[in-house]
Amino acid sequence: MSATVPPHQVLVVDDEPDLRTLYELTLLREGYRVEAAGSLAEAWQHLEGRRFDAVITDMRLPDGLGLELLHGMAAQQRGERCVVMTAYGSAENAVEALKAGAFDYLTKPVDLKQFRSVVASAIQESAAPARAARGAGPARAAANGECPATAAAALQRLVGESQAMRQVKERVAKVARSMAPVLVRGESGTGKELVARAVHACSHRAEGPFIAVNCSAIPEALLEAEFFGAKKGSYTGAHQDREGYFQAARGGTLFLDEIGDLPLPMQSKLLRAIQERQVRALGSTQEDAVDVRIVSATHKDLAAEVRAERFRQDLFYRLNVIEILVPPLRERREDLPTLCESLLARIAQESGLPVPVLAPAVLQQLCEHPLAGNVRELENLLHRAVALSDGQALQVDFAPTTARSAEAREPAAPPAEGVPADLQAWLDQQEREILVKALQESGFNRTAAAQRLGLSLRQIRYRIARLAITAPGDDAHDEPA
Repeated sequence: MSATVPPHQVLVVDDEPDLRTLYELTLLREGYRVEAAGSLAEAWQHLEGRRFDAVITDMRLPDGLGLELLHGMAAQQRGERCVVMTAYGSAENAVEALKAGAFDYLTKPVDLKQFRSVVASAIQESAAPARAARGAGPARAAANGECPATAAAALQRLVGESQAMRQVKERVAKVARSMAPVLVRGESGTGKELVARAVHACSHRAEGPFIAVNCSAIPEALLEAEFFGAKKGSYTGAHQDREGYFQAARGGTLFLDEIGDLPLPMQSKLLRAIQERQVRALGSTQEDAVDVRIVSATHKDLAAEVRAERFRQDLFYRLNVIEILVPPLRERREDLPTLCESLLARIAQESGLPVPVLAPAVLQQLCEHPLAGNVRELENLLHRAVALSDGQALQVDFAPTTARSAEAREPAAPPAEGVPADLQAWLDQQEREILVKALQESGFNRTAAAQRLGLSLRQIRYRIARLAITAPGDDAHDEPA
């Protein structure tokens, strides 16, 4: 006969008796053991000498702020996850609470369904290290190097042991433990999506869905339906109800790649969805609660975009609670040997070939190459080397990449007597110049550039990749080793 599991214990701190009673009753119905306090002093009396599974506190209390409780618990290195409630639902209050270590926040008047969901998540995360220590669950304290298989695999894909990459991995393990929004910044090709996946895999949401959205690849007219869903008949072609990204990511992580490319009207709607945690499908009359964690990524300087009034300041503050900066490859050259080994192993596996060997002289050439496209460019170079290999020592052909890079390209010589010596190279040059010009004039909006050139989004993306256009408008996902 198995031992009875004791009920989880929750401390509720709120100075309004009616609300305190409401929260108590709600949690008691869920099977929790509940203690209540009406002030900071009472809260500390309950916390002295005992441990809770979660603490729910109001922001403003008669003898201080809920943030003081957060700071005090952090100073004592207590394990309880803390949820902050505030009736002053400004972005600044929520961000301040999350930065102070809150697991999550709720805005009054609190939706009880959302309240129950957030408390359950906080308890699950608070109990995860204890479960891991007993070997009874998938979540472990990643920061202490005790990752489950999924988390360890995700962190292993962040290849490299340079100081810069160790800092990224440590940051990932630390931020994964809360619900705070994460902004991943870095140049194109550095591996921002892999970092986002690692955050998800190391979190208590690892068993939930990870939904990746390329914000720059969705036509503006479809953004609302794609994000929030649509009811049958809400627009031409809507033959049935469909879920949006927020609904699909329920219980997991929503990754918003290239968030800086979202148009301003959609930024406003996204901000409301994040703040209210509710979305209204296109054509619906009611809002649905959604439980998602937001991780976003961009290669742009969003602070500069805010100053230029191309990105909402309030949305920037909401997304940029915790920032992870992914270093460019030029700042971690010591990781090149390990990266090449990992990439070649994966390429060989996909191709069904034995793992090729990279000669030291070729590796030295790679170390001296600019690699402006970061890990994505390195992967392309190695893919081409494997494809062109004759079975001997692997040789890397730098010429195509160098010839097509924006920085090193020489202007194409006009064809002598109307006939170019290399027709394909000359045509590629003309096509590239036209594409770059169209992208620049559209602010690197691929959809607008494609429409202007009479191309589909898929066609222009193919041409951008084929011609190695590495301008800020590059919309390919980051997929390094």
